[in-house]
Amino acid sequence: MARVMALDFGYKRTGIAVTDDFQLIASGLTTVDTAQLMPFIKTYTASENVALVLIGLPKQMNNTLSDAAPGVLEFVKAFRENFPTLPIETVDERFTSKIAMQSLHTQGAKKKQKHNKALLDEISATLLLQDYLNRKS
Repeated sequence: MARVMALDFGYKRTGIAVTDDFQLIASGLTTVDTAQLMPFIKTYTASENVALVLIGLPKQMNNTLSDAAPGVLEFVKAFRENFPTLPIETVDERFTSKIAMQSLHTQGAKKKQKHNKALLDEISATLLLQDYLNRKS
């Protein structure tokens, strides 16, 4: 099988998570400066078999797109142009940042870790991916 990758896209940085080859376990991979995201994905997909990329799409409580959604949709368009053969799906990312912060708090993370936005982005991507895996099984 191949991995599934999830992106918690942001204008400054993007959190990235991936599954194992059997698509059973979601793990945080890294956080990348968004300006370097396309080259990172190109390098990663050259060495790892990726079957699908999930991209978090921000929505409001009433299921309409949030103010940040147009930027994500522009990224989706650019992604498709750069990786035309790599399947992508957008997934609802409501509450992932809040749940990521709660997760750090519950784990007893130090104050510095709780304010590490790169770590929060990576955890958010992992939550997106784990939710996808849970729905898939």
